[in-house]
Amino acid sequence: MSVRMLTLDLVVRYGFQVLGALVILAVGLIVARWLGAVADRRMARKAVEPPMRTLAVRALRIVVMLFALVLALDKFGFQVAPLVAGIGVAGLGIGLALQGVLSNVVAGLTIIVTKPFRIGEYIEVAGVHGDVVAIELSSTTLLHPDRSRVIIPNRKIVGEILHNFSTMRQVRLTVGVPRSTDSAAALAVAQEVLIANPRVLRDPAPIVGVSEVTDVSVKIALQPWVRVADASAVEAELYQTLLEVFGKRGIAAPLPRHEVRLINGAAVTGR
Repeated sequence: MSVRMLTLDLVVRYGFQVLGALVILAVGLIVARWLGAVADRRMARKAVEPPMRTLAVRALRIVVMLFALVLALDKFGFQVAPLVAGIGVAGLGIGLALQGVLSNVVAGLTIIVTKPFRIGEYIEVAGVHGDVVAIELSSTTLLHPDRSRVIIPNRKIVGEILHNFSTMRQVRLTVGVPRSTDSAAALAVAQEVLIANPRVLRDPAPIVGVSEVTDVSVKIALQPWVRVADASAVEAELYQTLLEVFGKRGIAAPLPRHEVRLINGAAVTGR
């Protein structure tokens, strides 16, 4: 038999099978994308969390593509049952080799289902803190106040003590005034400064009060609530405004007091 005849025989024998398999895979890909988009839109209307939507859409697309792959292999006469058994054995081996990865995935599913925090909230966990910008199956990404990204494996989050600040934070500031200053007037000025700043939230109301009294000064604590996005900028703004307003109201900064004693003709300085 000539080479041409052999090639023609192979094309006739297997060509339609290959073509049919490619068509099945193409149709499976189209259907998977379409079903994923439909499911995503419906879950979005029901206000399902973005991580859960992503997981469900990916799982749906994988199932459809696996079904299409089985149909495509069937076109070539493959026995599906032994193939599935082989995939199961291989999956067991891969699972043992990737225990750390799988533990991250399980922890990610736990986070997605239990929702201890959501995207846009400010959290502190595992010694790091920042805004939650992404929740994936294997890791959670935080945006640090210095704009760097912190990627935490999910297994480091589940089971740890988690501090969730939600979408607002309480900023803590301290300013000192001389002890001779009218404390009520100083507190009123500090309250005015907080109310005038547009970043400071009205509810809950900011806290202003005397935090410490020393021999030369009175320390005033200011604890306003702000949005997480404003936390890094509002502190500098408030200190600058307090400095300017206190200066205009005649409230000076406390000066350290030194005491000088003469002992045997030598000067000894102390506070």
